[in-house]
Amino acid sequence: MLKAGVLGAGHLGKIHLRLLQQSEKYELVGFYDPFTENAQKVADEFGYKLFDSIEELIDAVDVVDIVTPTLSHFECAKQAIEKGKHIFIEKPITNTVQEAEAIRTLASQHHVRGQVGHVERFNPAFMAVKDTIDTPMFIETHRLAEFNPRGTDVPVVLDLMIHDIDIILSVVNSKVKSIHASGVSVISETPDIANARIEFENGCVANLTSSRISMKNMRKSRFFQKDAYISVDFLGKKSEVVKMKDAPKRPDEFAMILQNAEGIKKQIYYDNPKIVANNAILDELESFADAINNNTTPIVSLRQGTEALRVAHQIIECFKH
Repeated sequence: MLKAGVLGAGHLGKIHLRLLQQSEKYELVGFYDPFTENAQKVADEFGYKLFDSIEELIDAVDVVDIVTPTLSHFECAKQAIEKGKHIFIEKPITNTVQEAEAIRTLASQHHVRGQVGHVERFNPAFMAVKDTIDTPMFIETHRLAEFNPRGTDVPVVLDLMIHDIDIILSVVNSKVKSIHASGVSVISETPDIANARIEFENGCVANLTSSRISMKNMRKSRFFQKDAYISVDFLGKKSEVVKMKDAPKRPDEFAMILQNAEGIKKQIYYDNPKIVANNAILDELESFADAINNNTTPIVSLRQGTEALRVAHQIIECFKH
């Protein structure tokens, strides 16, 4: 079992503490949070060991789980890596791309592994279809959330849209060619609603919409590729695959057949893949333990976390023009 310690005992930090304690792959050593009052309350309520300093916590563990505000990610990660500790770091990886690049360089110099908390990769609805998403040519994503003051210290792109950016980059095997985007600030100082169009070198186009002042929550993505359409409902944990195949000579009387202008007939097949319920946060943490123990690349590597951040910042840059 890997000894793990958590930095940050806010809303998400408490979830990480609970799951690490349950996990059979980690031994939870304790946590550190500079907000003494809240930290003491968490320690008293759940019995976790509270460390007096970030240095003491890092010295006592093999893996540092960084669940602090984004602005402090870089400093926390740097301290952990320089002491030779593996890092799990919440998304976005850091505040700036320069910081993310520096973390990657440090991790490779000190031979430690790092994983970024892009939890939607472990969403069972996406896991059920990700191998079916082959060469998507058009992708549409909507991630809408009701207003919550907790995330408004960063633009909606870094708060919400970055989940979809990471998912898209994980399935499109091509470099980004161009980005067009617009964003509007409604309540916050930074944009609350954003739309981005990402064009890839292979011709794929992704259209992303994110809002944090919506009347209802929605997290849906649709992937279109030759002869197939795949939809993923990240919130409802459902997915659907619609495939087109050449119609048989004698189709079943209930078969759905489409015929194009050239007279080519296609039959439509619907498939609702089996969704295996899981705890996505526990799965991402345990997959990181496997990557450390087996010496393999983590499912969401520091490089991938950096690329998602790079695209997010390119989108934010578009707002300024």
